[in-house]
Amino acid sequence: MIYIKDTIVAQANAPGQGGVSIIRISGDGALPIAEKLFKKQALFFEARKAKLVQCENKNEEIIDQGIVIFFAGPNSFTGEDIIEFHCHGSPVLVDLILDAIVFFGARLARAGEFSERAFLNNKIDLVQAEAIADLIASGSEQAAKSALHSLQGFFSEKINTLVEDLIYLRTYIEAAIDFPDEEGVEFLSEGKIKKRLEVLLENIGTLKKETQQGVMLQEGLNVVIAGEPNAGKSSLLNILSRKESAIVTTIAGTTRDVLKEKIQIRGLPIHIIDTAGLRESEDIIEQEGIRRAWKEIQKADLVLYVIDASKAELPQDQNAWSLLQKHLSDNTPICIIENKADLLGKQPGIETIAINQQQIPLLTISAKFDSGIDLLKQQILLCAGFSLSGESRFIARRRHILAIEQAEVFIEHGYQCLLESEAAELLAEDLRLAQQCLGEITGAFTSDDLLGNIFSSFCIGK
Repeated sequence: MIYIKDTIVAQANAPGQGGVSIIRISGDGALPIAEKLFKKQALFFEARKAKLVQCENKNEEIIDQGIVIFFAGPNSFTGEDIIEFHCHGSPVLVDLILDAIVFFGARLARAGEFSERAFLNNKIDLVQAEAIADLIASGSEQAAKSALHSLQGFFSEKINTLVEDLIYLRTYIEAAIDFPDEEGVEFLSEGKIKKRLEVLLENIGTLKKETQQGVMLQEGLNVVIAGEPNAGKSSLLNILSRKESAIVTTIAGTTRDVLKEKIQIRGLPIHIIDTAGLRESEDIIEQEGIRRAWKEIQKADLVLYVIDASKAELPQDQNAWSLLQKHLSDNTPICIIENKADLLGKQPGIETIAINQQQIPLLTISAKFDSGIDLLKQQILLCAGFSLSGESRFIARRRHILAIEQAEVFIEHGYQCLLESEAAELLAEDLRLAQQCLGEITGAFTSDDLLGNIFSSFCIGK
């Protein structure tokens, strides 16, 4: 990525009216611009000390007064000189000050450009840069804590440890390839590399599981409620969201469209999606609702298939179940919810039933009387694979998982080459490719396109 050392400016806080707004200038021209903006007051700036100043425009008219703080590079967030002006929180004032700063030589920053410069100046790595955006956008206390852990470098440390192990192995193997007659490099026969590879594969598998937890915290889970009409799907949505989101009647087919609510279970964001009853219909509106239901089911992380407990009918005997199997991905977990247990006097509980040689959890609940809902929430986390044992230490993104999985594939391939043919050259190449994959996570190895995609999703002032 081309790093143009011009001076940038942006509003650092959320736009809108408030008590205080923060305008941030970064670059070699930050101090010269401050001298024009605050006149000779800027000559007396001391790094990291607040000073009350008046702000003037190009016509030397006073626009506002506020607090200015100077952060001298490289000891700043971006690694450059930074001026922060804390002015009154009027959108009109902010625009006037930004106009003056641009006139004096700065340009408006692109989205995420401050964090991008921090990365390019080696103040943070790519994982920490993403954690800034995740911390700002965190939708739960758990997500905020995990994003902060990533910002503090917890995730990066785990990646760097794996990279160090790969470097050690590569060094050992390539030395043996280049100097086959030297003593102490007959590594294939002594089994040392094999053991190190096995430990490495175990460690990368553990990290993959932890990263999957972090991705769940960042993205949330899409949980789709499906089933036949009038099974109690809308009642289940209402009781989970704790509000009357869906209309509930005894008339089959009341729900015609997709309804979505967001809840939290143990800090994990859950997107609950209620869908139209699955059945064959001649009604054009209902057909469209069912089409939208299939679309949501195909994107689901978990499907809650709701059945009416008062009907003496097995799930697999229902037409809706047969329709569901045609649209459901093979790896999408499903949980059967036996609703309306109050009509039979049944108590909440959970069991496992076998359908087509597949073991599927079945929960007995009563959405109407809020019975068995806590058990259901726990089962949602279990079915989705979210750990209940403790807090996730870091937040993660989908690209991190893909990079770790690809690195794991290369290491496993190299391991098999070692076992089957003692092909040291192939093993060395696979380990190099694995290291490259992990380097993409922290930014040690990356491309301009990847950086552009990441930082373009940031706030303007970050």
